[in-house]
Amino acid sequence: MHSDLGRRIFVTLSGVFCIVGTLVGVGVIGTSVANTAGGALDSDATLIAPAGTAFSIWSVIYVGLFLYTVRQWLPSVAETTRERRIGWLAGVSMVLNAAWLLVIQGGWLWLSVLVILALAVVLGVLVKRLHEHPHTTLVGRVIVDGTFGLYLGWVTAAATTNVAAAGTAEGWGSGGTADEWIAVAVLVVAVLLTAVYARLLGPRFTVAAAVVWVLVWIGVARTSSGPASQVVGTAAFVLAAVTLVIWIIALVRGRYRGTRALDTRAGHERSGVVAS
Repeated sequence: MHSDLGRRIFVTLSGVFCIVGTLVGVGVIGTSVANTAGGALDSDATLIAPAGTAFSIWSVIYVGLFLYTVRQWLPSVAETTRERRIGWLAGVSMVLNAAWLLVIQGGWLWLSVLVILALAVVLGVLVKRLHEHPHTTLVGRVIVDGTFGLYLGWVTAAATTNVAAAGTAEGWGSGGTADEWIAVAVLVVAVLLTAVYARLLGPRFTVAAAVVWVLVWIGVARTSSGPASQVVGTAAFVLAAVTLVIWIIALVRGRYRGTRALDTRAGHERSGVVAS
């Protein structure tokens, strides 16, 4: 009981800290992310920076985190194995999210890379635990699985843009065609990670949807504004489609395996009846 209460308090305080960090990040308290670190994270800073509209996904994620924070106080939720397995990680993810925003305010780009990679790992472990302890209600799946799925997908894609921003600020790249193909290779890595997630975490639509969302807005940015790149823009759109195909394949394979498992179980049961 004491552990459950401590976890709920930690999640709530983490949520408050996350709100403060967000107010700093959007410029209500400090400087907006796009205008910090010399504009290294602005939509026109690198070849794989998404258009500003992409960041509207945070509205959905933040609402989900708020609902999760409120919901985890329900006794019927707080004392479940599932919540005990993910609660502390959920709190840590919100702390890291706020920490990233505060680190960016200081202009420490490479430190921000370490923070966002740590956040990706925490979310990966959290979603893995959700996979191991599936929810049985629609509300639980939407609020918990949906929120943290979007969260993981976004952070995965954002980590690649974060690395690119830090490298560009350090003077990486020649400004030539090679940079475009390096940018494409980085985007391919993000898509390959979604394939790994589908394998380890199950075919989670929200994870794939968040990655697709980022890729589409990278494509829009590169084909409609600077730095313009038809190569990167086209690749981003193609990779968005590939990500959806990966999710569909994982979904079909998962259902096929589920059907085979049920058939095998039914066969064993029939064999048992015959033998008896």
